[in-house]
Amino acid sequence: MSSSDTNRDSASRRDFLKATTVAAGAALVSNLVPAVHAAGSDQIKVGVIGCGGRGSGAADNVLHAAKNVSIVALGDVFKFQVDGLRNRLTNLGKSDAIKQKGNSVDVEGRCFVGLDAYKQVIDSGANYIILATTPGFRPIHLQAAVAAGKNIFTEKPVGVDGPGIRKVLEAAEEAQKKGLHIVAGTQRRHQRLYVETMKRIHDGAIGDIVAGRDYWMQGLLWQRISELPKHPEITTEVGKQIFNWYNHTWLCGDHIVEQHVHNIDVLNWAIGAHPESAVGMGFRTRTDPRFGHIYDFFAIDYKFPKDVHTLSMCRQISNCASEIGEYMVGTKGTCHTADRHTYLIDGKPLFTRKELKEQPDPYVQEHTDLIESIRSGKPINELKRVAESTLTAIMGRMSAYTGKQVSWEQALNSKEDTMPKDLTWDMQLSEAPVAIPGKTPLI
Repeated sequence: MSSSDTNRDSASRRDFLKATTVAAGAALVSNLVPAVHAAGSDQIKVGVIGCGGRGSGAADNVLHAAKNVSIVALGDVFKFQVDGLRNRLTNLGKSDAIKQKGNSVDVEGRCFVGLDAYKQVIDSGANYIILATTPGFRPIHLQAAVAAGKNIFTEKPVGVDGPGIRKVLEAAEEAQKKGLHIVAGTQRRHQRLYVETMKRIHDGAIGDIVAGRDYWMQGLLWQRISELPKHPEITTEVGKQIFNWYNHTWLCGDHIVEQHVHNIDVLNWAIGAHPESAVGMGFRTRTDPRFGHIYDFFAIDYKFPKDVHTLSMCRQISNCASEIGEYMVGTKGTCHTADRHTYLIDGKPLFTRKELKEQPDPYVQEHTDLIESIRSGKPINELKRVAESTLTAIMGRMSAYTGKQVSWEQALNSKEDTMPKDLTWDMQLSEAPVAIPGKTPLI
């Protein structure tokens, strides 16, 4: 290839990335202006599936995101979760801030419990479904919500294994055909200054990206086995594992998938592609059985098109150095992004302290953007994109668990379906073994 061909190829790729960023900015117009409340009078009737911490947060966020919003149904496998969120939302619905928007909470007769509660929420009359259960259930819930023609806010990740992601990609195609509106909880995509930074990168501010690295390094997160005495109603092994979901791969995907997917998504976004393969490592220093069988650190080398490599590291070990953020290296310079405090190109701040402080809450903004798309009749569908970022994380986990290089095709076409077949509350469910690199097979 001649140098002129290379230049044309690079320019074409930048034009494509610029166009997609501009399109995203147009769809998410409120990211780029001070207003953060979607207009319009079409009533948004919200059903929440998954009433734990993230479901509670999303329910609060959607009530602050726009006018004429009502939460009409709640569902969870645990009754105490439903009861807790119902009480919190009832109190929130009485606040002046919510009343002034014309928003409300009315879930009387529409609170559902059990493994099939998601079906009842979808059938409750809600037209806006929040999916915030443990990630292992996400493919099943997405398929059901799309089949019912619902608009969806889905938390990330959207699966924990290849078979699950294949279901999600099928749902993404069906949603596209139906003109449904879907936003994912990769909130950096709705964070004004992240959007502006990516626009600059795609406009060529640092040239063509040739390498990158991203981190989510923090202390030990949590386990809930010690809290079981507070909930004597949880007596089965299935219930115990769902309650302690973060520590089981079939429910969480391991923390590289559940948490680090945020940073991985940013690198995919910046590069404008998903990786072709991954090779990496990880293991487990914790020995306490309360932490299930997940690892506590990963380090993955992802190979993207044009031999671009990124180093992706995550760790949950206390009393160690911490960092959360992303770095991009281009032919003309570098860029550093981080959640709420750092946006730099070549070491120079992109935004003032005032701009950093005053950007809208991205957790609210993602709902504002989704409601804006519904009311404008201009569908936004982020499902394929978040599925690819989720599969990127899964591919890294597969490599670390097995010690082998894993291609995109191997991850996508994997036969390792971690969801227990014909799951019931009382079924026998053994604890999965800790994966051992070099011995655990690549399926």
